[in-house]
This record gives sequence, C-alpha cells and structure tokens, in this order.
Amino acid sequence: MKTWIYKPKGVCSTRMEFEMDGEIIRAVKVDGGCSGNLQGICSILRDKTIDEVISAFNGIHCGFKKTSCPDQIAKALKEYREQNV
Repeated sequence: MKTWIYKPKGVCSTRMEFEMDGEIIRAVKVDGGCSGNLQGICSILRDKTIDEVISAFNGIHCGFKKTSCPDQIAKALKEYREQNV
C-alpha cells in the first residue's frame, strides 16, 4: 500500500490523502470542504479503480467554479497514475 497526498486547487478542501494498492483505492481522507458530502464520497471510493473514479468525477463543477472536490480527486488520481503506476 502507498499513501498519496494531493493539494487540491480551486476548491474549499485543502488536502487529500489516498491509500492506494496499485490501481485500487483503499481509503481516502479529505481535509476541509463540505464534511458530510466528502465523507460520503470517500466511503464510495473504497475499493474502486482509478479508471472508475476518473470516469465518474472528471469535469464536475461546483457552482460557478470550474472544478470541484470530485474533479480534484480525478486530477489527483491522474497525477498518481502518471508518477506511480
């Protein structure tokens, strides 16, 4: 297992921590942002593949912002894959 830390940009959350097992997400913790929503998202991500999450979350906007916490999760996973898989 590998811990991956990502600093999101353009959203309320300030830090995302992923526990990765190759291409499988074992756990996610997000600091800041909408607590209830992000707890739910983190729960849903458990044991999903990178491709499943990127496909579902890529390009989601939050209100007037051009990104969102789910979109930042997709960006984090793309960066993780480029550097680790």
